[in-house]
Amino acid sequence: MSEILTAGEQNLILLESLLPADEKFYLWCFTAELKCIGTSCPEDETDTLLYFFEQTGGQEKLRNFISDASNAHPLLIGSSLGMQWAAVRHQHRTETFAVLIGPVFYALPDEKTMYNAVFEVNDKIKKGEYITRFMQLCRHLPVISYAIFSRYILMVHNMLNGEKLSVSDITASVSDSSVSAEPAGIRNRTEVYNAEKALLGMVRSGDINYQEALQNSVNISTGVQVSGKDPLRQAKTSIIVFTSLVCRAAMEGGLSPEIAYSLGDSYIQSVEDCRDSGELTALSYAMYRDFIYRVHQVRTGPGISHAVQKCCDYIQLSLNRKVRAADLAALVGYTEYYLTEKFKKETGVSVNAYIRSAKIERAKVLLETTDLPVNEIADRLAFNTPNYFIQTFRETAGMTPARYRDSCRNKDNNAGKKNDMMVTESDFWEADT
Repeated sequence: MSEILTAGEQNLILLESLLPADEKFYLWCFTAELKCIGTSCPEDETDTLLYFFEQTGGQEKLRNFISDASNAHPLLIGSSLGMQWAAVRHQHRTETFAVLIGPVFYALPDEKTMYNAVFEVNDKIKKGEYITRFMQLCRHLPVISYAIFSRYILMVHNMLNGEKLSVSDITASVSDSSVSAEPAGIRNRTEVYNAEKALLGMVRSGDINYQEALQNSVNISTGVQVSGKDPLRQAKTSIIVFTSLVCRAAMEGGLSPEIAYSLGDSYIQSVEDCRDSGELTALSYAMYRDFIYRVHQVRTGPGISHAVQKCCDYIQLSLNRKVRAADLAALVGYTEYYLTEKFKKETGVSVNAYIRSAKIERAKVLLETTDLPVNEIADRLAFNTPNYFIQTFRETAGMTPARYRDSCRNKDNNAGKKNDMMVTESDFWEADT
């Protein structure tokens, strides 16, 4: 890499040296004029990979990314080939540079699919010298899940800019497609189910403090593990399934079917229209956030003033610490007495009751979807003592946290037995006919 990267260069070199052999990706440094001034890619592969990066539209996306000073977060750049890159912006003195990461695949398409996709990009390369070399290179590129690739993207950003971000901060050229290269059976299905319940529970409750659940889900599962030769199609299938689940959860949370179905159809159509796998995750995150905030609006009520809405949002985002009415009053510039009266009039409950209810709803999600001890949940939600948490939970939910967790698991087990019986009966009739 170029000496221009000074502060972050040694960290990038260290990161690259620590990568597992099957997760090696290349780093490239570009100036604002799109001149490549350094790369860790072998010289005999550089021209071929950069040629296809340009042909699949990556160069133009990189140009726009560097030229726009508002692009402070990493950008995921995909293609119809299923090849993924990421760009990280870096400011050195008065000059702007971009570090390009990749390429990688989330799932490697078969040779025929890739061959057809390459021709679809540009007919002229049929006669070019790059096609054979490109196909050979693809066999040696890393095949990793989005969850892993996104962590590396965030590491590079942190090493260059000293700023820690979350996976939802990664933007895209409209990141991942939720395609995974994991073999079937490698995932812990109970963990996947619990992560899914947590994500959908956030939608049902309109919980705008959803970032931790989203990050946890990405780390556990990268999407529907369907078999297919086309990574772009796999990505679309995964996101369409996710959209359908979120749409149903939103209706269960109070969003009207007219709005929910219309919104879901619109997002699914947008997914189908995508020709760039790099756009798909951004679309998925936008969809998830959109549904959550719509449910949040419905549940907080249309007659709530901006000030009280701001207080409700602040409470949802501050469940891990103590929130007092005085804090909320200072937030909106009211006296504590005036705010508490206004809050109760508009929401129907006192400030303290609203805070308790929000914390208990979050506790339910944690009890249902994690194995965290009760005392740790109490600490996470800033209750004074575990006993006070248990007492508050019992008063709100009608049972202790431990009893609630057991009832949820018994319900899941009974549902699983019912599904097993249904499959067995179905298999019997199929065999009988």
